[in-house]
Amino acid sequence: MEGEKKSSAVSDVGAWAMNVVSSVGIIMANKQLMSSGGYAFSFATTLTGFHFAVTALVGLVSNAAGYSASKHVPMWELIWFSLVANTSIAGMNFSLMLNSVGFYQISKLSMIPVVCILEWILHNKNYSREVKIAVVVVVIGVGVCTVTDVQVNAKGFLCACVAVLSTSFQQITIGSLQKKYSIGSFELLSKTAPIQAVSLIVLGPFIDYVLNQKSVLDYKMTSGALMFILLSCLLAVFCNVSQYLCIGRFSAVSFQVLGHMKTVCVLILGWVLFDSALTLKNIMGMFIAVLGMVVYSWAVEIGKQANAKTMNMKTSLTEEEIRLLKEGAEKPKAKDVELGKSEG
Repeated sequence: MEGEKKSSAVSDVGAWAMNVVSSVGIIMANKQLMSSGGYAFSFATTLTGFHFAVTALVGLVSNAAGYSASKHVPMWELIWFSLVANTSIAGMNFSLMLNSVGFYQISKLSMIPVVCILEWILHNKNYSREVKIAVVVVVIGVGVCTVTDVQVNAKGFLCACVAVLSTSFQQITIGSLQKKYSIGSFELLSKTAPIQAVSLIVLGPFIDYVLNQKSVLDYKMTSGALMFILLSCLLAVFCNVSQYLCIGRFSAVSFQVLGHMKTVCVLILGWVLFDSALTLKNIMGMFIAVLGMVVYSWAVEIGKQANAKTMNMKTSLTEEEIRLLKEGAEKPKAKDVELGKSEG
């Protein structure tokens, strides 16, 4: 039993580490690919379509080779999920275009409380006081790290709301579908990736044209840009798989909290690799955020132990109730026999 727990803990850490490493890696690769100082491939939505196309191809090969089993999930659920996921991608891109970086970061931070509220509404899930405090500490820490200027406009605010709601709902839905159909994370991704790939590759160029007034067809491809596109797609496969793994193992809220470690890593790597400024404010924010994550992990562990104790108490109580019920069932029988004898 203890061996199983250790194995599960190692798997959890592995899934989370894969997500952090691949997410930070893809941000660094995309920075080089999309920045004006790099290859200036400023077509984020189309690039995401390429990501899902490669992911779908990997899933197809895996199924054909027998490494993963295909389970049935209704097509309407897959299409609905893909629509929500694509809305999240487009919403985030439009939010970044229309809002200041500060407001964009605040909208991303708001996903944690939004996920909490949605899980409470949809799944009647409650959170302990310790978890709530930890979430607030993480949000404050990441906010201190990342939020600078904050400017809001009506269109940008609407896009941010759509992005936050759709992203939060997408992350909750991943876990729900996995539990509902007893399907593994990679199998679910293999089913949704082709739908997302086709829709994003078709609609992506139009969305990107609206965002930056440039057509992907006019882009002059170079061997360097192609190499970074392939690297970005390869990292996206690991990023997508690990995201599904993490949400299946933890929860949408835990994924959001632990995911902010990526923000800290990106800030540090940006400072190391791209000479980005790292101020005292950034360092303080990172320290607060990491402290919040430690507190969150502790709070979740305390909650698990409390639930385990409650389950043990319930089990003991149930056994006691069964014993009493058995005794109660036997006593009337004895009385009935005695009454029968006395009547005779």
